[in-house]
Amino acid sequence: MSAKYHVAIAGATGAVGRMMLSILEERNFPVESLRLLASARSAGQEMSFKGESIKVQELTEDSFEGIDIALFSAGAGVSRQFAPCAVQSGAVVIDNSSAFRMDKDVPLVVPEVNAHAIRPGIIANPNCSTIQMVVALKPIHDKYRIKRIVVSTYQAVSGSGQKAIAELEQQSRDVLSGRPVKANVYPHQIAFNCLPHIDVFLDNGYTKEEMKMVNETRKILEDDSILVSPTAVRVSTFHSHSESINVETEEPVSAEDVKSLLKDSPGITVVDNPGNNEYPLAIDAEGKDNVFVGRIRDDLSNEKAINFWVVADNLRKGAALNAIQIAEQLGR
Repeated sequence: MSAKYHVAIAGATGAVGRMMLSILEERNFPVESLRLLASARSAGQEMSFKGESIKVQELTEDSFEGIDIALFSAGAGVSRQFAPCAVQSGAVVIDNSSAFRMDKDVPLVVPEVNAHAIRPGIIANPNCSTIQMVVALKPIHDKYRIKRIVVSTYQAVSGSGQKAIAELEQQSRDVLSGRPVKANVYPHQIAFNCLPHIDVFLDNGYTKEEMKMVNETRKILEDDSILVSPTAVRVSTFHSHSESINVETEEPVSAEDVKSLLKDSPGITVVDNPGNNEYPLAIDAEGKDNVFVGRIRDDLSNEKAINFWVVADNLRKGAALNAIQIAEQLGR
């Protein structure tokens, strides 16, 4: 990547925006200039990038003049309002919200899976739980053709933002101290608990989070015939999402073949030595870029199916890092 870019981060003061800023610096992304944008109440804050203090500006429709790449890490409403303005100003928008993911004219991209879909305009970043799953699924789908996926997610509270992290911290203190527990972010206590409820319930009995995994997986893998049966659960961990995945393929598949296949695939680290208690853990994935896969084993009930366990940092690969990796592809 030889060119340098004028970059903006919309939603720079939020958890994902801050992570984007950090990863731009970590990966030495070729930034010519950096514009940090947020709501009026956050404007004026100072943030650091490569030792330089940058003042956060208020996000407006005129914020993107002269910008090449606009990274959006605010909510869907903000993206719908301001992303078209950024494109009209000449920027490529990489949007982390759900606003454009299922728009037929907007590519939904995970670089290890479908970098070929990247093009100017708006590029959507998938949902965090979908990203880590499709990174693991892509090599399997290419070789064996996936027919059906049964996935259960175990998702960290950081996926709900800073308020959820604070709530888990406070509830944990209250439980251990014998004090009454108050739930504000979630409908029930999350500390020392599991909630089979992420986002709103839909008429079909599934949550919006679960249906994201169905629809986004098909779009990213470019195969509407893939069947997906999801259950999304919020658990009392702070960072990194974990997933139990069963995959049925068109051709007979073996765990040993899949293990070898994944070891040679980009963005994946295989941790699979159960005899030594070695398998992916949420605490080990925190702060790491790769998707971790382990407990790869044959399905005892079906010779055309396997089971495995997938873990990734939801704020890095599940959000900020994936967006930066898309930006890196623009210069290739």
